[in-house]
Amino acid sequence: MRISFSKGGLISLATAEKENPLSTPAGSGIAARMGIEAGFLVLQRGFGEDCDSAISDEIAKVSGSALVDENSQEVVDAVITWWREDDGDLVDELVDCLTYLTEGGAVWLLTPKVGRDGHVEPSDIKDAAPTAGLSLTSTFQASKDWIATRLVARKIGKK
Repeated sequence: MRISFSKGGLISLATAEKENPLSTPAGSGIAARMGIEAGFLVLQRGFGEDCDSAISDEIAKVSGSALVDENSQEVVDAVITWWREDDGDLVDELVDCLTYLTEGGAVWLLTPKVGRDGHVEPSDIKDAAPTAGLSLTSTFQASKDWIATRLVARKIGKK
């Protein structure tokens, strides 16, 4: 915090905030944009050397606990899965993500942006989601190299 005094005796207070490269224009971070809240348990799958650890770090900080890995038997509030074109069958991955997820939770599929190694075509995600029992709800740029796509379990209508 910086305190400034003027000749007229006025005091001004300013806080020095480090710019968050993942901040949205509204000032909330990536975790908030993903709906991650304090107390959430979040599972992370597919993390590798090419992933943006700042995203994982922010999610862990906001949730208040370390991200659990795919060896966990926990039921979680959200699943973050890093996915590249050559990682295998996307439908299988999405179905696997659902096995960990609490009712009402979201799967966040993080894929490389266009022009990056491992880029996944949006049409591939759109095709895989309903086969896995998921609906695609939103997509946004999570970092300079990664796109985040939110998927939720489809609602089954009453007859």
